[in-house]
Amino acid sequence: MADAQALDEVVRFTSDLIRIDTTNRGGGDCRERPAAEYAAEQLASSGVEPVLLERTPGRTNVVARIPGTDPSAPALLVHGHLDVVPAQAADWSVHPFSGEVRDGVVWGRGAVDMKNMDAMILAVVRSWARQGLRPRRDLVVAFTADEEASAEDGSGFLADEHAHLFEGCTEGISESGAYTFHDGAGRQIYPIAAGERGTAWLKLTARGRAGHGSRVNAENAVTRLAAAIARIGAHQWPLRLTPTVRAALTELAALYGLEADPDTVDALLDKLGPAARLVEATLRNSANPTMLDAGYKVNVIPGEAVAHVDGRYLPGGEEEFRTTLDLLTGPDVDWEFHHREVAIQAPVDSPTFAAMRSAVQEFAPEGHVVPYCMAGGTDAKQFSRLGITGYGFSPLKLPEGFDYDALFHGVDERVPVEALHFGVRVLDRFLRTS
Repeated sequence: MADAQALDEVVRFTSDLIRIDTTNRGGGDCRERPAAEYAAEQLASSGVEPVLLERTPGRTNVVARIPGTDPSAPALLVHGHLDVVPAQAADWSVHPFSGEVRDGVVWGRGAVDMKNMDAMILAVVRSWARQGLRPRRDLVVAFTADEEASAEDGSGFLADEHAHLFEGCTEGISESGAYTFHDGAGRQIYPIAAGERGTAWLKLTARGRAGHGSRVNAENAVTRLAAAIARIGAHQWPLRLTPTVRAALTELAALYGLEADPDTVDALLDKLGPAARLVEATLRNSANPTMLDAGYKVNVIPGEAVAHVDGRYLPGGEEEFRTTLDLLTGPDVDWEFHHREVAIQAPVDSPTFAAMRSAVQEFAPEGHVVPYCMAGGTDAKQFSRLGITGYGFSPLKLPEGFDYDALFHGVDERVPVEALHFGVRVLDRFLRTS
């Protein structure tokens, strides 16, 4: 079991990592190396031999293997990313890179996404070293760069160029799962991610006839693009229940004493109240226009107009997504993938899921564990290229009123100290016994 020092260290590690500014602005503008060196130092002091790997100078990843007691068991990947999204200090109550601990809360960018999990992993590994403990199966620990952008310098690079480091890994765990979701009626739900929608960031290009803004122009590129964007924004995607979402609805319905009828999902969501948030974003594909770029002068009709769309598709839903985009954009607008990653799905009846459920319930017996599918994505997509099934499991026990989802990429990101302590205990239990 995690010792008392681990509970102190997880707070210190979280704070220290937050103070290392690893802002990822996209386009390669990030430097994770100082945080990677920090993580590697903590691993090395535990008798673990980390390897530092870079595709681009300064964009550093850390990988280490911890031998288990059962060499016949498949290995488990435990991974977390080191980069964070930008933060404007003027908008925050506390400086986003202070790592300040105030009133039992650690503040700063990365406190929940996901330097807290990085710190938990380090605290657990160091606790094992002090106590002479080992996990049941081999663990491969990876701290990655570039998750908040394309992952080309991080998990994508590792999967493509260093697959041998993950030999034997059949499953992995990472961010966004096993946190407390309060339903407003006294129930504490712990959703564990067993799927992710695919990423489809799109570039749309409309071409037309350039000309003077005062003249009639039936081939206006801006008009053509605007019409396509309006159709995309207004489109109602059809309901598609994946196995993970179906399992989530079944377990939530049982928790509330309801029937999980696929023909009346919308009615079921109304009855679930706030808990509907755990599934409503993953019932369908989606496409949201996010950026527009056209023209250079008010009295000039440009010959080209460009837009970007954040698209997401369910496991098994990519072909429908492509076909629908062809119809919505029409003959006058071309579209292409600006960035694409696969949708993934993990079984909810596996021994590993059962072990995660058991670990949470040991330390939160009042909690109700349910599977769910993530609306967005993680490095698990890239690691799936290696045949690694990914789960979201970074446990946190959160107080009522603590809006965990809103803090991802949000202002005043923070995590309670007690949540970190809970996470260390649960993670230790799961990793030693799964």
